[in-house]
Amino acid sequence: MKTRTAVFVLVVVTFSAAAAPVTARAQKLLVANQTDRTVTVIDFKSGDSDTVAEDIPGQWGHEIAASADGRRAFLPIYGNSGVGRPGIDGRKLLVIDLGLNQVTGVVDFGHGVRPHLPVFDHGLLYVTTELDNAVTIIDPTSLRIIGKVPTGAQQSHMLVISRDGKRGYTANVNSGSVSVLDMAARTTLAVIPVADEIQRIAISRDDALIFTSDVARPRLAVINTSDRKVKTWVDLPGMGYGAAATPDGRWLLVAIPAKDMVAVVDLESLQLARTVNVAKSPQEILIRPDGQIAYVSCMASGQVAAINLATWKMDKLLAAGKGADGLAWAR
Repeated sequence: MKTRTAVFVLVVVTFSAAAAPVTARAQKLLVANQTDRTVTVIDFKSGDSDTVAEDIPGQWGHEIAASADGRRAFLPIYGNSGVGRPGIDGRKLLVIDLGLNQVTGVVDFGHGVRPHLPVFDHGLLYVTTELDNAVTIIDPTSLRIIGKVPTGAQQSHMLVISRDGKRGYTANVNSGSVSVLDMAARTTLAVIPVADEIQRIAISRDDALIFTSDVARPRLAVINTSDRKVKTWVDLPGMGYGAAATPDGRWLLVAIPAKDMVAVVDLESLQLARTVNVAKSPQEILIRPDGQIAYVSCMASGQVAAINLATWKMDKLLAAGKGADGLAWAR
């Protein structure tokens, strides 16, 4: 163990490099580990893995994002409970220097907001702040809070943004709805009712469809962004969670935590095409920029499953930390 500062600790361990080639623009995989209250930094170039301690007593982060230049990561500290449950309301976002692999800055939201998902888009950092019923906007250079986009609903937990940066969509968990946001005007355009309760959100590569899972039934809602209505439902083999579309726009991968598998939906037919077995309790899915590998955080096993998208088989399990959840690329 090597102490970096009096507050933040860096633990260095050995990791075997991934077998498949990684593009030069995708050098590191970041994993937010809830139970350990750490971030695992997997460096595919060197073959090493580092662990950065969050060190916010009694609280932890769920999700993480990296800046476009790959120099920094941003980790909102949600609190000490799950969405909608009583507990400490987090109010800070940690800034991690990925050259030093240590925390070098903090953004304080000023009050408990349960900050959850950070998303970079067009030079700005957007963070869902549930207790404000909003998405908070941060200047990642100055680390100043510069505005908010109201969501018009409670528990706006996850966020996706269209490729042109004009529209945002949030999954409002216990509200059972999806909010449509005008990111430039910073207004709510619509709140789409979906189910009694939903989880997570994903967007198609052409921005035409939004996907979110019903918590009460094993099905996936497919929402048209044009008319802002539920187009259809896709039956799943279990309750769905995190999801991501492949770069070619053909497939949507959906984590099924209770079944330890990933469901693959054909986006042409909007039907279940296959399933892939992974480790225990898959949470989030991140597809490598070259479209060859999908990484799946597996919370109960503390690992990340690597799925080969050519063979649709799990190639290997990468060591992360206990409670592995949020994933991000650092390029």
